[in-house]
Amino acid sequence: MIRFVQKLLGTATLAAMLSFSPLNPVIADEMAIPVGSQAERNQSDLPLTGMSQDRVRKSWGSPRETSGPVGDPPISQWHYDDFVVYFESDQVLHAVLKSYR
Repeated sequence: MIRFVQKLLGTATLAAMLSFSPLNPVIADEMAIPVGSQAERNQSDLPLTGMSQDRVRKSWGSPRETSGPVGDPPISQWHYDDFVVYFESDQVLHAVLKSYR
């Protein structure tokens, strides 16, 4: 009788474990975008790392909006129509194209 109960409990445990595990494989779609068509805009037209704020202003004009500086070291942002420039103190850290969605 004990052996029967052990088999019954083992079968019930196995059935419970199987009911919680996925039986279907996970399926995902993959989207491939050729590198040449990932950006329609030319990033070479952006301010380069290390440029001064004066040089950025002379080349691209005054920004539409600014924010900062914030933190230590001081980080600020200049927002233009198509891109944002991030500065640490007076030097360009990075320039990023804005997303059009």
